[in-house]
Amino acid sequence: MTKIIKYLIVFACLSSFFVEAFAQDEPEEGGYVVTAIVDENGDTLPNILLPQVYVYPVLVFKDKKQEKFYWKTVRDVKRTLPYAKLVSKMLKEIDRDLAALPNDRERKKYMDAKEEELLATYKPILKRFTLSQGKMMIRLVDRECNKTSYQLIKQFRGGFRAVFWQGFAKMLGANLKVSYDANTNEEDRIVERVINLVEAGQL
Repeated sequence: MTKIIKYLIVFACLSSFFVEAFAQDEPEEGGYVVTAIVDENGDTLPNILLPQVYVYPVLVFKDKKQEKFYWKTVRDVKRTLPYAKLVSKMLKEIDRDLAALPNDRERKKYMDAKEEELLATYKPILKRFTLSQGKMMIRLVDRECNKTSYQLIKQFRGGFRAVFWQGFAKMLGANLKVSYDANTNEEDRIVERVINLVEAGQL
């Protein structure tokens, strides 16, 4: 309840600030120019899109282990989420490029070159991920792409490579076939909460 009251106070302060700023003939240096609407009484009202604010129940940790898991999740999400989103963006571009190529030979040539390029760019970054961050990346790739990492490798590089990398991942204690489901999986539900708060700038 205290959090909700704080958000309402912040909202009220922001609203009054924008009303005062808009009422001036010209915005002061560092001010804002916003769109406006005129109501039925002829009053001009600023039309401001405020960022979404998430309000969750306060987390009560059962023990130190659960608290450690939460803050580790926060760290891992902040580290890997930008790259999972980047993967989604790149796959859309690759899909588009592949569709424009005339035959399988050209598509294979393109994918070989693309793989080499991506490894050169991102391998040094990914090598610095911890094992838990690697596992988080696998889950977030599924969240962003609606396909597991295994399915993506199989789609773009073939079944043999998918099986090879799945075997390699298993040796390290990971699983490329892991899917993300915040509706039924308790850990994913926590991850989704963290993602929402991080993206809203609340965490």
